[in-house]
Amino acid sequence: MKVGISLPIRELRDDLGAVKAFAQMADGLGYTHLRVPDQVLRPGSGHLHEPLMVLAYVAAVTERIELVPSVVVTPARQTVLLAKQLASLDVMSGGRVRLGVGVGGSAAEYDALGADFHTRGARCEEQIELLRRLWTEREVSFAGRWDKVEEGGLDPRPERPIPIWIGASGVPVPRILRRIGQQADGWFVLCSPDQYDPIKAEIDAAAQAADRDPTDIGTEAGVALVGAREAEWRDRVAGWRAKGLSHLCLRTLGGGLDAGGHMLVARRAIEELAPAD
Repeated sequence: MKVGISLPIRELRDDLGAVKAFAQMADGLGYTHLRVPDQVLRPGSGHLHEPLMVLAYVAAVTERIELVPSVVVTPARQTVLLAKQLASLDVMSGGRVRLGVGVGGSAAEYDALGADFHTRGARCEEQIELLRRLWTEREVSFAGRWDKVEEGGLDPRPERPIPIWIGASGVPVPRILRRIGQQADGWFVLCSPDQYDPIKAEIDAAAQAADRDPTDIGTEAGVALVGAREAEWRDRVAGWRAKGLSHLCLRTLGGGLDAGGHMLVARRAIEELAPAD
C-alpha cells in the first residue's frame, strides 16, 4: 500500500517557505504522493491556492513524490486548457502527475466560471475521454456535446496518459460508480470501511461490463492524524490495509498546528508505518 500525504495548504496559507519545506520533507521521507485540493470560488470555504499552480511550485523543489490534484472540478474548467496545463506539469515534473477529477457541489462556483452545474456529470465523462485523447494522440478530431476539436493536438504531450482517478462524496450514486468502473484508473474512497465492500462490488461489476479488469482500478482512502479521530489513526490505517487498498493518504489538517507541527506529525507517522510499508 502506497502511503502519501495531503499538503496542508489551507493552514500553511501563504507561507511558501513552509510549503516548500513540507513538500521536500515528504519527498525525502518516502511519502509516495502529495495531494492538493481544488477551489476556485467557493464562498465560506476558506483560504486555498489553485492546485495546479501549487503543484508547479512543488514540482520545482521536489524530485520523486507524485503530484496529485484531488479533486479538480473538471466540468467547471475548459477541457483543452486543462489538458495543456496538466501535460505541461507532467512534462516539467518528469511524469509525476496523477489527476483526481470530480464534479463538485457548488452551483455558485459553476455560475462564476460560466459553466452549467446541472450537466456536470455527463460533461465530466466526455472530458475524461477527450483528456486521454489529447494526451496520447498527435492530432485529435473530437465532436462532443460540449467540446469540439478539429485536427488539433498538444505539444508537448506527456510520455504516457496521465492517470485519472475519480472522487465522490460519501456513498456515490450509481452513475458515479459506473463512471469509476468504466473510465477511471482509480477512485478516492470517501465512504466508511463498512460501506466499502458493496461499493467496490458495484464498481467491479461496472468494470467487467466494460471489458475492464477491476484489479487495474486503484483505491485510495484518507486517514486523519490529528483532530477528533487522532487516537484511531493507526487502527484505521491497519483496517484499510486489510481491505487491500492500493493507496492511502494521511492528513495533518484539523488540529490547529503551525508549520512545524504539521511536519513533526507527518514525520512521526511515516516513521511508525515504515516497518509495514
